[in-house]
Amino acid sequence: MDLLHSFQDLSKNWIMKQSWRNLLFAHWPVPVDVIRPFVPKALQIDTFERYAWIGIVVFVMDGIFLRGLPRLPLFAKFPEINVRTYVKYKGKPGVYFLSLDAPHWATYTIARKWYRLPYFYSEIHAWENRVEFSYNSVRKDRKSPSSVGFDGKFSSASDVYFAESGTLDHWLTERYCLYSVDVKGNIYCGEIDHPPWPLHRAEADIYQNTLVAPFKFDLPKMAPFLHFSPGVDSIFSNIKRVKD
Repeated sequence: MDLLHSFQDLSKNWIMKQSWRNLLFAHWPVPVDVIRPFVPKALQIDTFERYAWIGIVVFVMDGIFLRGLPRLPLFAKFPEINVRTYVKYKGKPGVYFLSLDAPHWATYTIARKWYRLPYFYSEIHAWENRVEFSYNSVRKDRKSPSSVGFDGKFSSASDVYFAESGTLDHWLTERYCLYSVDVKGNIYCGEIDHPPWPLHRAEADIYQNTLVAPFKFDLPKMAPFLHFSPGVDSIFSNIKRVKD
């Protein structure tokens, strides 16, 4: 598989559309050796100024559409929370998910098997008004400790802007593929395309965050680097095995 192919092929061969709305990106820098045990050896940890980064992304999935089916969402909208880091494979940067929490059983069951992603069932409650978004998540999955969760609120704190290439903002957010691994260690890549993220600086009050507790490391005791985005629409290719 040519990992550097253009997205022109993806625009013709996409299999799924997704709409992501009202996102909080919260990021912390961590030493590479902290997350190396949790990322497949075939994937290189991507770094910015010598640090790996852990991202927690909180959002609403506002539509999943499969190609060839009527233009109605496959599922009603639902909240989701991801824990991710950043990797490369044969020079191509992407996202590697440490965990994904969702309350919709069909979504996490299908994505777990089809895209080989570490989804967990969680009870997630989301509230919003015109300026502020609140989330409370408690993991209920039998495959994970029940103490894993998130509780917080966030809002935009600046005018909209688009990240410039070479900046940390761009490096953290403009990622156009995901990588996953199966139980045999095979690496898979799923291509994604969407418009550039419309970003805002964000403010957040995070009252509880135990999402990385299963990995037995602590996030730095510092304020996270925060972004808010009203969201984008995206298209996905089918996931393919890429490891030689």
